[in-house]
Amino acid sequence: MAVSEVKSVRQHILDVAKSIIGKKGYSAVGLNEVLKVAKVPKGSFYHYFNSKDAFGVAMLDGYFDVYMEDMGRIFARVNLTEQQKLELYWQRWIDNQTGETDAGNCLAVKLGAEVADLSEPMRLALERGTSRIIGALAASIALGLEQRSLNVSEPPKRVAFWLYSLWLGASVMAKIRQSAAPFEDARIMTALVLRQGRETAPR
Repeated sequence: MAVSEVKSVRQHILDVAKSIIGKKGYSAVGLNEVLKVAKVPKGSFYHYFNSKDAFGVAMLDGYFDVYMEDMGRIFARVNLTEQQKLELYWQRWIDNQTGETDAGNCLAVKLGAEVADLSEPMRLALERGTSRIIGALAASIALGLEQRSLNVSEPPKRVAFWLYSLWLGASVMAKIRQSAAPFEDARIMTALVLRQGRETAPR
């Protein structure tokens, strides 16, 4: 089998798995289900992945790679201030989480609590991926301070961590309540934190 074909089959398995696991969760989905939908023989799975953990890590790493590419396109827009880029990012977050497409199946939201206790390699993959997102948010906040479109008194990385945690929590609450209201609350709190600094930042 050619190298390109191996990579193609491997990626196909990961794409199918992301869609199914994004809807059902990691524990609820067996390898047989993924391989059946992907139409890949069960015996060939370990040709592409050394273990189920390695498979999960590859799925998460690929997910975060795509996420960062999408995020990069937002923050590369030269016609917007950093404040406007961040507002667009949060709006995209809301759109994705309230939509009916696979884009709404954020693996950080879906799998964060579930796999952290099940698989150390997958927990570390989630930590790496979310750290990349927080780093990108921190870079935008730092630029916003230089532009004076933002006003925060705490270090950008700390603010970015607060805000990402806030939005992850809002995503969970939106699922629990079956309502987009938690996102509007998160948007209001985000605006306060980014525009008024120490007086409104969480302690």
